[in-house]
Amino acid sequence: MFVAGNVLLGVATVLDYALWFYMWIIIARALISWVNPDPWNPIVQFLDRATEPVLAPIRRWLGWRMGIDLSPLVAIVAITFLQIAVVQSLKDLALRMH
Repeated sequence: MFVAGNVLLGVATVLDYALWFYMWIIIARALISWVNPDPWNPIVQFLDRATEPVLAPIRRWLGWRMGIDLSPLVAIVAITFLQIAVVQSLKDLALRMH
């Protein structure tokens, strides 16, 4: 049973790192949007392609409030929620399997 617990702990850790990495990608995109980035820059294109599938539905759901895009903030809050609720629950379950 301890092997399943270790596997689950590994999955939870990888998921936690992936969520952290994606949150930093969203932050980078938000910071880049404050300046006038070159749309043909490969980094700008990567940030757009990586974050648009998550931010576009949030943007449609929220709309533009007070002239600013709040979708990165909502996405970061959702990622933090996932880290606390899902990842921590997986880690607790893995530790109970030991």
